[in-house]
Amino acid sequence: MTADPTADAPQRGLSRIKDVVRAYVALTKPRIIEQLLVTTIPAMLLAQRGIPSPWLVLWTMVGGTLAAGSAGALNCVVDADIDAVMKRTSARPLVRHQVPVRNALVFGVVLGVLSCGFLWLTSNWVAAVLCVGAILFYVFVYTMWLKRRTSQNIVWGGIAGCMPVVIGWSAVTGDVGWPAFVLFGVIFFWTPPHSWALAMKFRDDYERAGVPMLPVVLPARQVSFRIVLYSWAMVLCGLLLVPATSWIYAVAAVVLGAWFLTAVHRLHNVYRGGEEGKPMKVFHLSNSYLCAVFVMVAVDSAVGLPITGWF
Repeated sequence: MTADPTADAPQRGLSRIKDVVRAYVALTKPRIIEQLLVTTIPAMLLAQRGIPSPWLVLWTMVGGTLAAGSAGALNCVVDADIDAVMKRTSARPLVRHQVPVRNALVFGVVLGVLSCGFLWLTSNWVAAVLCVGAILFYVFVYTMWLKRRTSQNIVWGGIAGCMPVVIGWSAVTGDVGWPAFVLFGVIFFWTPPHSWALAMKFRDDYERAGVPMLPVVLPARQVSFRIVLYSWAMVLCGLLLVPATSWIYAVAAVVLGAWFLTAVHRLHNVYRGGEEGKPMKVFHLSNSYLCAVFVMVAVDSAVGLPITGWF
């Protein structure tokens, strides 16, 4: 008795559908979306100085996810040639031809349009406009212009990654207050140390792809020195938020800042001594630092103790 060759057809079809869905999800760069959401929610709690409407938080997260997914997908389209020669990105869907380029482009544009419309309907026009601006800046200014032309690419290109805190704040208040700009500054100064530490590890990848990341154009000692400078700026910027928070955040900002600064100074001292450093340790610590700082912003806001209000 021979096996029916069509018996497994439904299972194979279901497997193909799952592969396609996974490929489209991968285009959105889910890990980056997670980071953006981690910074958006605390900004909303700070704007409310308490817990805002759960529905507003949910709708803002959905809109932010669509926007970040749009930016990620469009970035994959523009950077397909770079991704193909870098080991770190060689498994992305367009490199492996899991998704046609045209489909990925349409997918990214549709997500962007949906994110704008959704935020406009569920929060306000300020959040929607800021969302569109973030997508356009990331795609046209960073990806298509800065990334391939200057070693300062991630410094200014990182502005797009700072926008979720401003969007989250505006979703609650309808405008942008000074604490939102402080949170913006924290992420702005955090981005270079975070990105340069990763680029130090994958320096050969970026050089092979022709991307002038700072570790490609400068010796490790000079890169680590700049990591120290931006880390100090990040920590000091975070302290500017103390007048809008209570002692809970103030203590956490000082402790977390000292912890991270110790790590980056150690890395710089290693390179200054002519030895081989471990930049990925700083990379992972930078993620932990940012997450911890924003968690403390959320906790401080949810607890609702009197703010220090120094000015």
